[in-house]
Amino acid sequence: MRVGLPLLVPGGKLSAIAEAARAAEAAGLSNLSCGDVQTDPMLQLTVAAGATQHIGLMTNIVVAFARSPMVLAQQGWALQEYSGGRLVMGLGSQVKAHIERRFSMPWSRPAARMAEYICAMRAIWSAWDSGDRLDFRGDFYSHTLMTPMFRPTGLRPAPKVYLAAVGEKMTEVVGEVADGLLLHPFTTPKYVRDVTLPALERGRACSGSDRSVEVVGGSFIVTGRTAEEFAESRSAVAERIAFYGSTPAYRPVFEAHGWADIGDELHRLSVSQDGDKWKRMGELISDEVLAEFAVVANPPDVGRAMQSRWGNVCSQYQLNTVGTTDTPFAMRVAATIRDS
Repeated sequence: MRVGLPLLVPGGKLSAIAEAARAAEAAGLSNLSCGDVQTDPMLQLTVAAGATQHIGLMTNIVVAFARSPMVLAQQGWALQEYSGGRLVMGLGSQVKAHIERRFSMPWSRPAARMAEYICAMRAIWSAWDSGDRLDFRGDFYSHTLMTPMFRPTGLRPAPKVYLAAVGEKMTEVVGEVADGLLLHPFTTPKYVRDVTLPALERGRACSGSDRSVEVVGGSFIVTGRTAEEFAESRSAVAERIAFYGSTPAYRPVFEAHGWADIGDELHRLSVSQDGDKWKRMGELISDEVLAEFAVVANPPDVGRAMQSRWGNVCSQYQLNTVGTTDTPFAMRVAATIRDS
């Protein structure tokens, strides 16, 4: 299993990216990833590309609906050229509240919008590559103007496009138009087996294509070198599971296990005025629930446990560092997964 590492830089500071990127490349990991959290992942990966030679680069994820397809197409084209063809564009939709209230962008029919978004971005890349007239007209996006002055040059193939998905409709979109599926950390083997993979196959059947779709895992890890570290790791992961589980859009994962009541209580707490709500929410995640969402193992056993859980589904794993915040330790954990 190929293993990638997030750019572990406190606060997402660009000044620290080059050193972190070189360290990951020296460790022999397959790629670096960056999410759309505290800074723009395209900026971070541009700095990482300039500091490295061969390690892959992945946005995991960049929020598509916060940007127009043209903006992200320009950034992806430039980074693909600059990195020598090392970019995988990992997209995500985010949820309605963030798109409307944080980014002040439109939200509607997210699965249909995302399918059109990817097609629009590829149409732009195709027009730049071929020199043909740009003429993309959809329900959500239209791109019909591209004069020579604004057409970039470059000979690299366009980046592959991966898509994060939890619900069935968005997962079907992956099968229809994307090159890879980014499994959300808030998922379980049962949900993937019973819901995700069948939805992915429905999407592939709809596309009429026999192309393969890579599945990339991002499962939580609870581990530690001492009892104190293990307890801290468990608490951090439980609170993150609770945070995701409080989101109504992710409720089907709980429902698949008969835990809808946990999701209801988490959501109630999340919108309450309780000043200690995030800690209380984490305490609702029992060992049984934790074991479904996370690999729970001592450091030497993490690799074997990850392979046992996801080896027949995922060809690549992006290290989830919620429970392993110490950078050297996280890299050691990543190596155990890679070498198992």
